[in-house]
Amino acid sequence: MANPQFMKPIQPDADLAAIVGSTPLPRTEVIKKMWIYIKANNLQDKVNKRNINADAKLLKVFGKPQVTMFEMAGCISKHLK
Repeated sequence: MANPQFMKPIQPDADLAAIVGSTPLPRTEVIKKMWIYIKANNLQDKVNKRNINADAKLLKVFGKPQVTMFEMAGCISKHLK
């Protein structure tokens, strides 16, 4: 059974809202929308698919030019209230 904490809608801050929208979303939806954005903008590293290259919007969320897909969840957490 899914953890109810993951299903509880959480409010993205302004930096994250620029990517996923400003309405409260469950964490699972935030991750899903992040991947849609990453794929739509070709931000997955060509050489190492586990790395995500930040554009201007993602740089505000990640705080650095490149993160691994495992680091991404931690970066996102800092932008959810």
